[in-house]
Amino acid sequence: MTPTLEIRDLHVSIDEREILSGVNLTVKGGEVHAVMGPNGTGKTTLASTLMGHPRYRVTKGEVLLDGENILGMKTDERARRGLFLAMQYPLEISGVTMANFLRTAVNSVRGEAEALPVMAFHKMLLDRMKLLDIDQRFAERYVNEGFSGGEKKRNEILQLAMLNPRIAVLDEIDSGLDIDAMKIVSHGVNTVLNPNMGVLIITHYERILRYIHPDRVHILMQGKVVLSGGPELAESLEERGYDWVRTEADPAVAE
Repeated sequence: MTPTLEIRDLHVSIDEREILSGVNLTVKGGEVHAVMGPNGTGKTTLASTLMGHPRYRVTKGEVLLDGENILGMKTDERARRGLFLAMQYPLEISGVTMANFLRTAVNSVRGEAEALPVMAFHKMLLDRMKLLDIDQRFAERYVNEGFSGGEKKRNEILQLAMLNPRIAVLDEIDSGLDIDAMKIVSHGVNTVLNPNMGVLIITHYERILRYIHPDRVHILMQGKVVLSGGPELAESLEERGYDWVRTEADPAVAE
C-alpha cells in the first residue's frame, strides 16, 4: 500500500485559542510537500499536532495515516504506525549515546518480534552513517550534547534514515543553519527519499527548497492552506512576500 497522510478539516486550539481552522492536505509516498507561511500562522502547531503533542487540542477534523484516524493514538503508537517528526529544536539527552538512543528508537518502532540484535543494529547504523557521510565517532557522543546547529539537524536526518518511516514531517530543519550546513542536511534528506516515504517539509523560506525539490507547495495563513501549487509557488513567494499571497488566494479562505 502506498503510504498516505490525509489531513481533513483540521481545527486545533491552545488554551481555547484556535490556531488551525480547517487545514486540508494529502501527502503520499514518493511525494515531497512543503508548507510555508509567516510566523504565528500555525506551521509548528500542525507538526506538533500530527505527532500528538498534548498541548494541542483537536476540536474538529481527522488525520488519517493509511486510512486510519491517528488522533486517538499516543505519540509512540503514531511512530509505530510509520509517522516521524524531525524537530525544529532537538533536545539534549546527557549520558545517552547516539547509538543507544537510536537502537532504543528503532526497536521500539519495529516491535519486540522484529527487534534487531546488537550486531545487526550496529551494522545498520554504520551503513546509514556511511550513506550520509557521518563520522562513526558520532555514534558515541551523547544525544545533541555540545552539537552545533548543523550537527543536531544531521542527527535528525540520521534518525530518519534509521527509522525509514512511511510519512516524515520535517519541522524547519533549515532553522539556524548556514549555507554549508543546509546543503549537507538537504543532501541527507535527498539520500533517504524513496517511493515508500512521503515527506512534509515545514519552512519559512524558499532557500531549502532549492536543494530539496518539492512536488507541491502549500501556503498556510490564518490557520488554513490558502494557496497550493508547484515549486514555482515558493519562488514567487520569495520574490513577492506573503502580502502577495492574499491577492492570489481564494478570498473565502484568505480573510
